[in-house]
Amino acid sequence: MSFTVHVKEEILGKSDFEKSELAAIIKLSGSLGLTGKGLSLSISTENAKVARHIYEMLFAFYAIKADIRHHQKTNLKKNRVYTVYLDHSVNDILNDLYLADSFFGIETGIAPTILEKDAWSQAYLRGAFLASGSVKDPEKGRYQLEIASVYSDHAHDLAKLLQKFLLDAKVIERSKGTITYLQRAEDIMDFLLVIGAEEAKTEFENVKILRETRNDLNRATNAEAANIARTVTASMKTINNIIKIMDTVGLDQLPADLQEVAQLRIHHPDFSIQQLADSLSKPLTKSGVNHRLRKINKFAEDL
Repeated sequence: MSFTVHVKEEILGKSDFEKSELAAIIKLSGSLGLTGKGLSLSISTENAKVARHIYEMLFAFYAIKADIRHHQKTNLKKNRVYTVYLDHSVNDILNDLYLADSFFGIETGIAPTILEKDAWSQAYLRGAFLASGSVKDPEKGRYQLEIASVYSDHAHDLAKLLQKFLLDAKVIERSKGTITYLQRAEDIMDFLLVIGAEEAKTEFENVKILRETRNDLNRATNAEAANIARTVTASMKTINNIIKIMDTVGLDQLPADLQEVAQLRIHHPDFSIQQLADSLSKPLTKSGVNHRLRKINKFAEDL
C-alpha cells in the first residue's frame, strides 16, 4: 500500500461528515452534464473506498441514493475508475455547497462561506486530499505533498487556505492542471494533523527521524574514514622519511627528542597523533608531536 493510500484510508475511517469536505471533492473530481431531467453530476475516483464515502455523504446530507459505476482505464496502468453519478437535485446540491456559478457550472475558486470556521476549512482540505491529493513516501527521501486542481483560481485559493494554517504552500502550473504543494517535512506533518491523519503523521515523523539518524551516522562514518585515510597517508610519508634517515645517516643523527618520536612511529604505524603523544616518556600535546614529526620530515628532505 502506498503512503498516499494509507493516509486516505485513515481519514476515511473518521465517522464525521462535513459538507465542505463534499464540496472539495465535487470541485476537484466532479463534472457536470445535461440530461432530459436537467443537470447531472459525475464524481470520479480510482479509490473504491472514496467512491463509497462520497455515496454515503450524499445520502447523509441529501437523502439521495446515487449510482456507483465503474470502468477500466485504457492506459498502461489499467486502473479501475469509479464514478458516483446522480441526475436529479444536482442544482440544489451545488447551491447548498456554494459551488454553482451563474452559468450552470462549478465555481472555479473556493467560496469564502465554506471557510468561515476552522472545522469547515479542515474538512475542505480533507476532501481536497481525498479527491486529488498525493504524498511521497518519506522513505524515498524527497518530501512532497501535492493537490492537483483543474482550475488555477482554486489552486491559489487552496494555497491561501493552507497558509491560514501556517503551512508554506506554493503553486506550480503543469500541463494537466495546477498543483498546490508542500515541500517541507514539518509542513507535511502539520497538514496530516490538520486533516485528521494522526497515525500517518506519526509514521511520517518516525521515518524522517530514522532517515536523518541514518544519514548522520553515514556522514560521521565517512568523516571518520576520511580522517583515518589522511592519518595513514601522513604516517606513511613520515615512516618513509624515517627509513631514509636510517639508511643514510642513522637515527642517532637526530636530536634525542626526535629519535623517540621516530622510534614510536616506526613501531606503531597505526597510532594516531594523540596515541603517539600519550606514549612518549614525557607526554606531549598533539601539537607538540606534530611539530616534531615536521622536523623529522624536514631533516629527511634536506638529506
